[in-house]
Amino acid sequence: MNESAPELVDVTVHGAHTDMRGVRAANVELRPWIRSFPVCQALGQYRIVHVGIQKASAPMRIVRTRQTTTYFLAGGKGRGRVLIDGRWRVCREGYACLLPAHTLNAFEAIPGARWEFCWVCYQRPREQRPFADITTPVMARFDPLPLRAAIQGLIHESSGPSQPALMQQWTDLIHAYVLRFAQPLDQPDQLRMLWERVAANLSGGWSLARLAGEAGYSCEHLRRLCHRQLGRSPMHQVTYLRMRRAAELLAATDFTVEAIANEVGYQNPFVFSNAFTKWIGFRPSEYRRKKLLPAPNGLSRRPVPGEGRRIRMGVRSD
Repeated sequence: MNESAPELVDVTVHGAHTDMRGVRAANVELRPWIRSFPVCQALGQYRIVHVGIQKASAPMRIVRTRQTTTYFLAGGKGRGRVLIDGRWRVCREGYACLLPAHTLNAFEAIPGARWEFCWVCYQRPREQRPFADITTPVMARFDPLPLRAAIQGLIHESSGPSQPALMQQWTDLIHAYVLRFAQPLDQPDQLRMLWERVAANLSGGWSLARLAGEAGYSCEHLRRLCHRQLGRSPMHQVTYLRMRRAAELLAATDFTVEAIANEVGYQNPFVFSNAFTKWIGFRPSEYRRKKLLPAPNGLSRRPVPGEGRRIRMGVRSD
């Protein structure tokens, strides 16, 4: 069902009933809600900005129109909503999602529902490739208990004894659990090889039938497998790969928008522009202008004078 969303602007609303604990890296931007977190030097090794555990209820809402960090969220008790690929999706217990940097990101508590989750936030400098690859799930099943325990261990150690060796071990565990989600080892080789072929030929006329044929599956089996392994339908995965490549070309080349549209499989640049805006949160020209103004040391930059922070999107709620 389509849902016409109001303009999305950068907001941080935690609400009166939010319970949040965490640890932050040294020398990070001290936003008010992480200012009281203890510091752990070991987080910087993996470019982790902060980690934590939160219990939230409405009106808790986070919107980042110029997100410079990658967020990993693992759902605990209750449920909340996360904006993924231009669609609001429910994140409940036993599921996790990875929200990439340099796109429009948002998540919120659902009115009437308590939501518990843990998170790991990574800084991703523009010159560094993400640790997520073409087969990283956007949302998939994930047992949050080991990650939550590691975060609790780090909070305890950082708030009291602060023994460097133990803080390092807790940090290593936290990063390892995120990698377990971001780089799964149980995906069939046929699926990985399929997406590698698609990524190498994004201008191809990909359809569900062609994808299934290339992988050697029936259409229905491919659909079920993609939903389980990636949290997306096969055609949504194709669109994701196209938008990812388009963003790279906009940031690194002087190709026209029309040329980039053709490169990633869109004959009509207006259709491409609309799709890019829905998935990334900016029109292609806006994204290129934003990317050509890098932030110092990978930190959030100040907006350019006259550059708006309002993004209007139509999103679908799952």
